[in-house]
Amino acid sequence: MKNPVYILAMLILVQCSKDTETNSRTTKEESNVTVKNDLTTLKNLSPEVVNLSKEEALKILNDEILNVLNSKDLVNFSTYIHPEKGVLFSMYGYVNATIDKHLSKGDYIKYAPTNIKFTWGKKDGTGDKLVLPIKDYLKDWVFRKDFRKGEYYLNTFKGSGNSLNNLKEIYPGSDFTENYLKGSEEYAGMDWNSLRLVFEEFQGKYYLVAVVNDTWTI
Repeated sequence: MKNPVYILAMLILVQCSKDTETNSRTTKEESNVTVKNDLTTLKNLSPEVVNLSKEEALKILNDEILNVLNSKDLVNFSTYIHPEKGVLFSMYGYVNATIDKHLSKGDYIKYAPTNIKFTWGKKDGTGDKLVLPIKDYLKDWVFRKDFRKGEYYLNTFKGSGNSLNNLKEIYPGSDFTENYLKGSEEYAGMDWNSLRLVFEEFQGKYYLVAVVNDTWTI
């Protein structure tokens, strides 16, 4: 007959083995849940975090910016501005880096909530200066049409008129999106509008370096 002490010791070892196996299985299950949660979170993060293609990332950024402009969310718009290069605003398709309004990210954050006016350029036809606060320029000029309803293009120009388009010369190698609203039959399509967003990569993320409006000019 075996020693009762020996039998008790064996039972304890078996139970410990079962507990260890159970704890190991529980830990693995918890780990799987954590991984799943992490993946779910990643899907909700900005496109530079998720392993997306450049085309996918730029489409998401384009749509996000259009939604921000539509909601007049001045604070959120600043998060898309290039940290070092800032952002340039061009009233028309011809970009003039010496005349068009350029704002650093810091200046945008500082002045966007205020009523301080800036000169953005001259209106085609009249030559009158366009002088507006940042928030009004974004509302009345940049997003004067609902470009969320436009046709989307990547690194392709759809809108074309009688004015020069030098975007590729000013931003060689940069990526840009175009949101195009075709014109009406009443005006033989000449009342088309485009909003182009120019992006450059910086530290693994894409940032906005230019906002270019375009339309038929006289």
